[in-house]
Amino acid sequence: MNFKTKPRSKWRRGFRILIAPAQCPIRAVQLLFFAGSLLLLAGCTRNEPRADLVIVNGAEPQSLDPAIMTGEPDLRVVTSIFEGLTRLDPTNALPIPGLASNWDISADQKVYTFHMRTNLVWSTGEPLTADDVIYSWLRALNPETASDYAGQLYFLKNGEEYNTGVIKDPSLVGCKALDRYTVRAELKNPTAFFLDLCAFPTLLTVPRQTIEKYGDRWLSARPLPSSGPYELVAWRVNDKIRVRKNERYWDAANTKLGLVDFLAIASAPVALNLYETGAADVVWDKDLVPTELMDVLSKRPDFHSFSELGTYFVLMNTTRKPFDDPRVRQALALVVDKDRIIRKIIKQGGIPADSLTPPGLARYQSPKGLGYDPEKARRLLAEAGYPGGKGFPRVQYIFNAPAGGAAVPHEKIGVELQQMWHDELGIEVELRQLEWGTYLSAESHLDYDMGRASWIGDYNDADTFLNLYLSDNGNNRTGWKSEVYDKLLQSADEQLDPVAREKIFQKAEAMLIRDAVPIIPLYYYVGLNYFDDRKIKGIHNNVLDQHPVNFIWKVKTPPATGAVQSPGMATVQLIETR
Repeated sequence: MNFKTKPRSKWRRGFRILIAPAQCPIRAVQLLFFAGSLLLLAGCTRNEPRADLVIVNGAEPQSLDPAIMTGEPDLRVVTSIFEGLTRLDPTNALPIPGLASNWDISADQKVYTFHMRTNLVWSTGEPLTADDVIYSWLRALNPETASDYAGQLYFLKNGEEYNTGVIKDPSLVGCKALDRYTVRAELKNPTAFFLDLCAFPTLLTVPRQTIEKYGDRWLSARPLPSSGPYELVAWRVNDKIRVRKNERYWDAANTKLGLVDFLAIASAPVALNLYETGAADVVWDKDLVPTELMDVLSKRPDFHSFSELGTYFVLMNTTRKPFDDPRVRQALALVVDKDRIIRKIIKQGGIPADSLTPPGLARYQSPKGLGYDPEKARRLLAEAGYPGGKGFPRVQYIFNAPAGGAAVPHEKIGVELQQMWHDELGIEVELRQLEWGTYLSAESHLDYDMGRASWIGDYNDADTFLNLYLSDNGNNRTGWKSEVYDKLLQSADEQLDPVAREKIFQKAEAMLIRDAVPIIPLYYYVGLNYFDDRKIKGIHNNVLDQHPVNFIWKVKTPPATGAVQSPGMATVQLIETR
């Protein structure tokens, strides 16, 4: 689950950053940008108050519709505006009560009865009830909505059947409003992470009254009814999204910040400059740490790293030749030197990956992948009819990158892959950079050969990674389908014994990463963000990298401003240039 920034047409003078280790001669690592774009992106030229918290959020969100959104930048905003029956604890990203104050679970773990708070209202004042929750879930499942994440509701009885058109009557889906404040969810099988799903964007509660009135343009309505701690004030494309505290939110008394801005910045140099000049308070996207400066910045106390459930990998379109042959896919995977990618590009930001599922998942240990074996790769490619790469068609590798930021590593990784495939297999691969929306569309519509991809776990369970490659999952952007794989995951879902469940998952993942190989895992993420924790409180680094804004606050008397520095740490110096 993202990056794009649009340069402005006018600027007058700029700054450059010189970053050097303390007590050492300044090393010439210079990142250039213009102050005019900084000021415009921060919204400082408009006659409006500065937000209480300014967050550099990454790429421009593609949608703020919980049923439609797919990217991390979208998620961060959406979860501040809309809420589900549960929400995430900021310390550990585990589910805690949200719109529901409590719930009961049947002995067979298939029926959940949620008891909603009786004081719930929309930000516009109308009552918020169980009917709104059921409407939101069924809307996400409705095939006309075309939600990529509809599968998050397949755990409901008849959820998949309704979404795929097998049944037409939504009343047959296993979710009901028993009364004004009681929701009953009937599941197909025991689902250990169902409470986690209730906090996921696809299951958040959206305003039926507004959607039915405005249709596809419902997000443009003002005021826009909000079920969460904030309400949408403005969305300025390629600039920022501003949200304001929802005074009618059930937990408004504990929501500390009044105005929050999410800046659409995808350039790592610009993000760092905004932060250093005080125009932004938090940068919490791993790709917005300049990779060239990782060694220096990682030593500063305001740069934070942590274990994260995320994997970066290569997709292959198995519906196109020559990628329809698993021997070709295996050959491409076997010549990828992942240690080289980490050493040259990712550095402290990743760990070489041998599987799709990252370490740290609850109740799961992943199987070994193919490893690195160029000799075997060449034999497989020859068996597939391309000895030494002879006759192999020229193919493309697509990736997204911001218009002004070469610091995002997608292109650099592409260059390394291109070189490895050429040197070891004799294959010519063309690199093609796409704007974020175009890149997403190309992969979603299987209009590509190979492409970069990544996945951050939606919940702490192996299922959140392995179900990506179910035949009917909207996020399966490889075209690969396997009835055997689907049945293995279905069997795992039916298991109450966690040991038996793990073994089934391991068998399925081995099939994915060793046999079929529609993907090539490259590295596991190490979470990275930067903010001054002397001034900003309530951000807790957790394995899902989720930080609910309504739990964040600023200290009333912040420390003296200036570069954050400890003995022996790096110094960041801003020098004005003309």
